[in-house]
Amino acid sequence: MNRLTGALVAEFLGTLLLILLGDGVVGSVVLLNKGGNWIVITTGWALAVTLAVYLTGKVSGGHINPAVTLAEAVRGQFPWRRVPPYWAAQLAGAFVGAALVYLDYAEAFRAFEDAQEITRGQMEAGKLVGDAAGGAGVFATYPAFDNLPLNLFSEFLGTLVLMLAVAALTDPRNQPPGANLAPLLVGAVVWSIGLSLGGLTGYAINPARDLGPRVASAVLGWGPAVFQSHGYYFWVPLAAPLAGGVAGGLLYDRAVRPFLPVLSPGEPAATPLPVSQETPPR
Repeated sequence: MNRLTGALVAEFLGTLLLILLGDGVVGSVVLLNKGGNWIVITTGWALAVTLAVYLTGKVSGGHINPAVTLAEAVRGQFPWRRVPPYWAAQLAGAFVGAALVYLDYAEAFRAFEDAQEITRGQMEAGKLVGDAAGGAGVFATYPAFDNLPLNLFSEFLGTLVLMLAVAALTDPRNQPPGANLAPLLVGAVVWSIGLSLGGLTGYAINPARDLGPRVASAVLGWGPAVFQSHGYYFWVPLAAPLAGGVAGGLLYDRAVRPFLPVLSPGEPAATPLPVSQETPPR
């Protein structure tokens, strides 16, 4: 198996795991009415990110997010030719992860719809009917308010913070965590973003995390309503995170990195992620 193939398998599995555990915790809260609500959801997503990055970090760089992939390419730390296949692997993994969540929670979805007395995919006044967008909110994100500029800004800001933190945690010239703690701290960053900034839009901060499960929900019975609901909101968690990730990476490179101490005369401008190395693994 060549290096790129291994990286794509890792990104597929890592994003699958992210969605399986992340959407899974939303299903537990929404469909089964487990306690804790937002605290439980944000904690579940943080742990999902942590485990997914631990799974993939040494093979693919642990992107599991098209926004991270794009930002690393813009920063010159990732080959542009690998961006499309990475995105494809991430989207495929997210779709399959969401399908597995549905398979696991199928009976809970039916009971939820019976209790809510709703028909799957039913819309009213331009929105999916029922709590959590009629159950589709288990899979993808829907905004608390129909304010397009602020929703764009919220997703942009959350992803900017994510990429700013990822750049710092993976920079050996800064204060990177030792003892292989970087994935744990990336998960903590996602937890913090969810707690502090995530309530307005559901903090997708990851186009694959939103689009893959949204497509899965369309296939699984919610139909085109998942794209039409909330004024065709679906494009916001795609475009805003891509822009926010690039902004976060460039902000770090311009505002922080130039002022860090140089560790060695031959040190490159930034540390490439493992997959960007062209030499085959030993």
